[in-house]
Formats: sequence, C-alpha cells, structure tokens
Amino acid sequence: MASPSRARWAITAVFGGNGLLIASLVARTPQLKLDLDLSPAQLGLTSAAFGVAAVLAMQGAGALAARVGSGWVVRLAILVLPVGLIGIGGAPTLLSLMLLLLGFGAAHGLLDVSMNAHAVAVERALGRPIMNGCHAAWSIGAVAGSLVGSAAAQVGLSRPAHYAVLAAALLPAALVCGRLLLPGYADRRAASATPAHGSWRAGWSRRIVVFGAMGATVLTVEAAVANWSGVYLHENLGASLGAASLGYLAFTVCQTAGRLVGDRLQARGSASRLVATGTLVAAAGLAVVVLSPAPAVAMVGFAVVGAGLATPLPVLFGVVGHLGAAGSGAAATVARFSTMTYTGILLAPAIIGWVAELVGLTWTLAALIPLLVLVARAAGPATRPAPERTPQLTATG
Repeated sequence: MASPSRARWAITAVFGGNGLLIASLVARTPQLKLDLDLSPAQLGLTSAAFGVAAVLAMQGAGALAARVGSGWVVRLAILVLPVGLIGIGGAPTLLSLMLLLLGFGAAHGLLDVSMNAHAVAVERALGRPIMNGCHAAWSIGAVAGSLVGSAAAQVGLSRPAHYAVLAAALLPAALVCGRLLLPGYADRRAASATPAHGSWRAGWSRRIVVFGAMGATVLTVEAAVANWSGVYLHENLGASLGAASLGYLAFTVCQTAGRLVGDRLQARGSASRLVATGTLVAAAGLAVVVLSPAPAVAMVGFAVVGAGLATPLPVLFGVVGHLGAAGSGAAATVARFSTMTYTGILLAPAIIGWVAELVGLTWTLAALIPLLVLVARAAGPATRPAPERTPQLTATG
C-alpha cells in the first residue's frame, strides 16, 4: 500500500530514472549521427522534434493529471519511455527516428510535468519539502547516464544493445515505483474544479508568468554553463581541451551537492530566501568567471555558480505547484511553468551564441549577472509559512 514516505522515495527514483534516460539518449548522439549518416541539419531536426513534442505535450499534461491524478500519468510515462528508447535505438531511417522522437518527447513532457506535480502532492502529504532531493536525483541520474553512455561507446556496444539493456533494468524498477506512488485521488481534481474556459488556459496567472520568467532565467544560465563554459575556458583563457571540460564538471558537482541539502535548508528557512540567496551566489560566481585572469580561477567561479543554482529551480517548481494545488491543480500550474522554463533552455544556447558573435563571450556571460540579480529581487522577502508548512514565495516586480 502506498504511503507518503514510500511515495517520496518512489518519486525521487522516478526523477533519477528520467535523468538517466535523457542523458543516455544524449550521450550516444555522435553514434546516432554515424549510424544513420545524418547531416548537422538533420541532427538538429531530431533534437527539435524531441523538444517541440515535449513542450506541446506539457500543454495537455495538466488537464490529464487533473482528470486521473498525477500518479497515473507518471506510471504510464515511466513504462513508455524505456520502450520508446529501444525503438529509437533500432530506428533504421531518419523518418522512423523522427516519429519515435516525437512520441518519446511527448512522453517526456507528460512525465516532466506529472512527476513534479506528484512531488508537490507528496510534499503536502508529508508536510515538508522534498523537491530539491528529487532534482538532485535527476542530476545524479544524468551523470550516471552520461558515464554509462560514454563507457558503452568506448567498448563498442551498439546503441540498440545499450538501450535494450537499460530498458530491461528500468522497466522492473518502474513497476515497483508505480506501485509505491500516491493514489490518483491524492491530487485528482473534481470536474467542478476544472475551468470552463478550457484546459489550455488553466494555471496561467501573473504570478505564474513571473515565476516562469524566473525559472527560464535560471535555466538560461545553466544552459550557458553547459554549452559555453568549455569554449570560454579554452578560447578566452587558454585552458587545454582536457582542462576546459572541468568547468562544467565543477558546476555539476556543486549543483548536485547543493540539492542534496536543499530540502533541509528550505525547511529551516524559506523559499524566498533560498531563491534570492542562490541566484545572488550564482551572480557572484559568474562575476568571478568573467573577471578571472586564469582558467583555475574561472573553474572556481563555475563551481560557485553551480552551488548557487542548486536550489532556485526545484524551489520554484514546488512553489508553483502549491499555488495551483487548491485551484486548477498542481499539474496545471507546473505545466505552465515548465513550458516557459523548457522553452527557455531550448532557445538559450542559440541566443547566447548569436549574442556572443556580436559582443564576445565574456560580455555575453557578464550580461547574465544582472538577470540573476533581477531574479533575486523578484523572489521578494521571506514570507510566513502556511499552516501546511508548504513553500511560500512572494513575487514582486
């Protein structure tokens, strides 16, 4: 029988498994290009298909979770994704790959919204935050997926075999986790609670837009570090190609470590303070990066950015979920928030590249500092915890 404590570990494992799957897909991208003899444009098209399908699926995720409960959507998605990965591994043509990626992306979009909404339901049942731990599990899963994918490529294991082994391990775990999640009625909405003006508008409000902009900014900085830290260290500061990869490694390690303690920090303080402090720390880290005279100092700066950005996004996910829990449903507000943040991280690498082409990478990274300060300002002052001890955040601006 499902209990809040067991559901906590189950949904945390779902986050970890999702990170493992997505990283496994990304890690074998070079082999995918070779297997299907894809041009750079065709490879970019496959990434776009996944992203667009995910964002579109998020639009219906809130209504679906409201009808059946987020737990049932999670149960379905965690079974579909491993099977879809097997199909992607064996796709013989670009067309079949695109069709499979559209389905895989849609399942990922449903899972992204529903697993965050379910984490909110577990938080409410437990009376304490768990979202930081869930996102830490995603990061750990992503690191594991990258390492396993790299090892599989190194030993010459084919993508179909790699994905089949991964699916065989994940499907039994998915069945176990599904049984431990909270029942559908934990956050299913009554028909009378569904807005009459259409599910696509449910969950939108001025506060959600503000929070979505904050989340998109945080993910833009994350995307900047992921895609450009190595380039900056190598081309601007003269680091070797091997050393240049250490900037993102330092960022990831510190971000994951911060998320592992984030729930305890939030329980002792407030969501507002955690978001504001984290983004200011990240801004300080970026300042160190752009002012750095040497690669080693810049790597320290990237580590500080990772520590600062450990908690803001998980906290924001929790806040928007609790805002909707008493109205249109946590999944509806999480879907809107996810749409803005996910779109941000899809567009950010290209935008940063265009701006860097005009003004240089140093000034482009420097321009992100005031944006983080604005997020800290928008977080507002700490607010009094609600009787249910759920995260509270006041958006200002």
